[in-house]
Amino acid sequence: MVMNIRHMTPSDWPQVKDIYEEGIKSKNATFETQAPTYEKWMEAAHPQCHLVAEEDSQVLAWAKVLFTSVRPVYAGVGEVSIYVHPSAKGKGVGGKLLQELIAESEQQGFWTLKAVIFPENEASINLHKKCGFRVVGTHERMGKMDGIWRDNIVMERRSTNVGIN
Repeated sequence: MVMNIRHMTPSDWPQVKDIYEEGIKSKNATFETQAPTYEKWMEAAHPQCHLVAEEDSQVLAWAKVLFTSVRPVYAGVGEVSIYVHPSAKGKGVGGKLLQELIAESEQQGFWTLKAVIFPENEASINLHKKCGFRVVGTHERMGKMDGIWRDNIVMERRSTNVGIN
């Protein structure tokens, strides 16, 4: 597999949206029930921390960092979101993409990345652990999906490269 990781462009949106919609259908990736518009999608995303992994012009996965607050004190804290197309799972795409996103986020001044993941999404939890994230807690009963309360595992990764020592 010859995979290329690059910044997302607006022309990638249809494929990125398709991957996101696969995650929505899984019921283990997000509380959302439908994909937003491209404009809404980019609203809280850091423009330099929005990447895609592709092979032969086919987007295999995407990852982005969302701003967590408008308060200046939290300028270096972001929330990671990563989705891999079902046909690309288990091929190392997610790990390579997340490592690249981490490197890009550090270049952009992020010192803390967090991830909020359903406990049932063991593949995502393991992926984040392999990339240096640790579990910091559980948000219990964060929201209802199909009438059932769902928890979220909260993970974080602290940069060693952005001067937080």
